[in-house]
Amino acid sequence: MYPSRRTLLATALCTAMAAATPFAQAADAPITIMVGGINKIIYLPATLTQALGYFKDEGLNVSLQSAPAGVNAENQLIAGAVQGVVGFYDHSIDLQSKGKDIEAITVFCKVPGEVEMVSSKAAPTFKSMADAKGKTLGVTGLGSSTDFLTRYLAGRKGVPEADFSLLPVGAGNTFIAAIQQDRIQAGMTSEPTVSRLLKTGDAKVLVDLRSAPDTEAALGGLYPASSFYVQNAWAESHKEDATKLAHAFARTMAYIHTHTAEQIADLVPRDFYGNDKALYVSALKASLPMYTTDGRMPEGGPETVLKVLSAYKPLVKSAHIDLSETYTNAYLPAAK
Repeated sequence: MYPSRRTLLATALCTAMAAATPFAQAADAPITIMVGGINKIIYLPATLTQALGYFKDEGLNVSLQSAPAGVNAENQLIAGAVQGVVGFYDHSIDLQSKGKDIEAITVFCKVPGEVEMVSSKAAPTFKSMADAKGKTLGVTGLGSSTDFLTRYLAGRKGVPEADFSLLPVGAGNTFIAAIQQDRIQAGMTSEPTVSRLLKTGDAKVLVDLRSAPDTEAALGGLYPASSFYVQNAWAESHKEDATKLAHAFARTMAYIHTHTAEQIADLVPRDFYGNDKALYVSALKASLPMYTTDGRMPEGGPETVLKVLSAYKPLVKSAHIDLSETYTNAYLPAAK
């Protein structure tokens, strides 16, 4: 039996409507958020918000997925495979230079929370980023924020990109293996990987970006990093969902600053800390000051990020970046 003319017209109309609204979702469809390494402490607010039930409190059905690095998550967002990403804010600026409009609607960390670790084997002759010449440096992924920051830190010490190699090694066990096998002499990673390397003695801290003073010294200002970002067009067409997501995350930021590291650790999956919960708690305790209290963008932060990216990214440097389009506090609860 052939379809009727009415059926064909209805089908054509539905197809046209879908094409006109690329961000259309069914009312009960889950909101998928891709996290650039779900077990990293810098991205902990995503898992914590889920564990605390704050998404459900807002009437949201949220699915969290993990990617090896922020750049992988970013690609999924641009492709429309996910509705939001938990990754570094600097991707919003980088993507605007490429004609993509992405905005952070909640900021989790006012500093990167990353550490450049040098292997204990290389440490005697690798005392600062000025010694990076001829070395292989590990990053989570090429085009990731660890890539951005590594290039900038080396360049600031007078070592051009051509004088060192970058190797994508992910985080956690893969990063540790790369250090132990001497595939990288140094690399950028975050907690709890940093604490694991320090405990085993496999690596030492070279550059610390976990605190405001250290970040300001290394980068010239606060560098808002871990955040929740979406496509601007999605936020515009889903203002209610965007507001609910931002409010849920804001509650989590308040929770972090009113509870102990031990209480927070009790809410995370066991595979986040394996058989060493005490080490995880210690790493988390040291990391708590880096989190924002309310999810808002720290003043002057976007300007620092733009300065860093402009230093070695010609496309960013030559573009007229409108920082006001790369983040917004509009979906968050009113400032108290």
